[in-house]
Parts: sequence; C-alpha cells; structure tokens
Amino acid sequence: MKITKQFALLLALLITVLLLGAVVTLAQEATPEATMEATEEPAAPPYCTEEIREEMAGQDIYIPIISKGFQHQFWQAVKAGAEQAAEDCGVTVTFEGPETEAMVDKQIEMLQTALDKQPDALVFAALDSKAAIPLLEQAQEAGIPVIAFDSGVDSDIPLATAATDNVAAAALAADKMAELIGGEGEVAIIAHDQTSRTGIDRVAGFTERIAEEYPNITIVDTQYGAGDQLKSTDLAKAIMLAHPNLKGFFGANEGSIIGVLNAVVELGKEGEIVVIGYDSGKQQMDAIREGVEAGAITQDPIGIGYKAVEAAVKALRGEELEKTIDTGFHWYDATNIDDETIKPLLYE
Repeated sequence: MKITKQFALLLALLITVLLLGAVVTLAQEATPEATMEATEEPAAPPYCTEEIREEMAGQDIYIPIISKGFQHQFWQAVKAGAEQAAEDCGVTVTFEGPETEAMVDKQIEMLQTALDKQPDALVFAALDSKAAIPLLEQAQEAGIPVIAFDSGVDSDIPLATAATDNVAAAALAADKMAELIGGEGEVAIIAHDQTSRTGIDRVAGFTERIAEEYPNITIVDTQYGAGDQLKSTDLAKAIMLAHPNLKGFFGANEGSIIGVLNAVVELGKEGEIVVIGYDSGKQQMDAIREGVEAGAITQDPIGIGYKAVEAAVKALRGEELEKTIDTGFHWYDATNIDDETIKPLLYE
C-alpha cells in the first residue's frame, strides 16, 4: 500500500498524542504522599549522639546553671529541659536561682560560688544585664565558656544566648490586644523588672508596637512587680482604680500576669478588661479556659533549658556557636490551648 505524505504526518501526530497521554496518566497516578516524601527534608538528628555522650562522660564535665528564679513553674520547666540535655550529653549540671526575681545580690552570690568551684562551663540567666559582668569577665579570663539563657547580658562574653525573641513576642501580644479592644482605648502593663533583658525587651516590644501601629491606644501606666504575685496584684489594682476606663492589661511574665488576674477577679472586672499574659502555669491556663484571660504568649521553657546546656557542650568541644539561639514563641488562647503543637509548650 502506498502511504501518502499527508497520511504519514497524521500517523506521527497520533502517536505523539498517545505518548503524551500516557505520560500525563502516569503523573496523575503518582500519590501525594510520594511527592511529599520526595520534597520533605529529613529531621535534624540530635546533637548529642551516643559517641558524644561517652566522650563527655569520660571527662567528668560539671556545668552550674544559675537561673533568675526558682519559684515559678516556668523555671521548673527550664530545669527539666536542662537536666534532660545533661543526661543526653553525658554531663553533670546543677540548677539554682534566688527565691525571687528581685534578689540581684543573691544571684550574684550564687554566681560567685559557682565560679569558685572552677566549673567546665557556666550557664547563666541574668537578673541584671550589667551587674554580673565583672564576674563573667573572671569566667572568661579563666577560660570558662559562658552560655546565657532566657535573659542575656550587655556584654559579648556569652558565646551564645538561648532565648525567645522577646521584642517580637511582646509585639505580637500588642497586636492581639489591639485586635481585641477594637483598636482604641487605655491599656496598662505589669512587668517583672527594668534590669533583666526579658523585662526590658518585653515592655519595649509591646510599647513600641502600640506607638508605631495603634495611635488610638494609650498605655496609661507601666509598673514593675519583681515577678511577685502579691506585689503585682496590688499594683494592678491600683492601676485599675486610677483608670476606670481601662480596656486592657498585659502581664509580661508568669508572676506579673497572675497578679493581674488576681486584681481583675478581686475587683469584679472579669469580661470588662482584656487580659493578655506571657508563659503559662495552671492559674493562667484555667483563666484562659474560663474566659477571664484572652490569651497569652508561650515560650518553650524546656527547649530553652535544653538548648542552653547543649550549647555549653558544643563550646566545650570547640565548636562555633550561633550568637543567638532563637527558641521560638506562640500565641495561644481558648481555641488552640489543647492543640498538639501548643500542649507540649505549656506547663502547669
């Protein structure tokens, strides 16, 4: 049979169409799961392998951890993370802090005592970002690596700081406050101190965001209760009585927000004042579930403790560290407090 050029061209075109169809069919049959597996990056393995653990355990490494406090559940969660890292990495740690976050002198005494024991490394959360610098200089001169956590110091001596980005976290709290009070009105702040990096940064993050983005919101007062619940309660009550039109209250740490909640309940202002907190703890979580508190910023306290000790081990092994170890933060309220991504970050 004689095949014309036109017929040959049509036949070639038909074959091409059939081949393309087969390719499309095969692509459509590929499962989404297969595509995800091809593009997902594997999770980073833990730093402290069994080999590193054995290496460190053989050196009898001691790392004292000086915290800003001991009384709040936040610090107990940090302690749990630090002790887990110590176990994983084969080192010995101790964890201590003063009875209240106002006891700067007591913390400095603890720091001196820790240095007198000639530790291999030091993990430190400063109550005062300047007061500890002379002792940290001593540590540096002795060749003791210093890792900061939660609250840094005004010095380059710490090789790394494991902490929340407190300015960004408090700015998110300000955004939530503005949303919940309708973008206008009077609000106030109770914070823990004006000397620690966390106290400074959380107040700055909140106030700066309000000033920059919400011209119809006025911060009528900012008070400091040293993280003490009773003192914070008295301060919050005084602010509410002085400002009867107050629409919102931001408590910048666990002790501060419990004081605010106590004041709101004692003055019968539940539902009238939007309360936003920081960290967690049973009283705060109950208040969110009951609607007394709108929501809060949660850090990752276990992660803070873990990453601080892990960084100390890296420093002892001569590894270069990132200056800032951002341990993250999240907003939580009644709608997501029980979500799987939030629950592990909360403590009671």
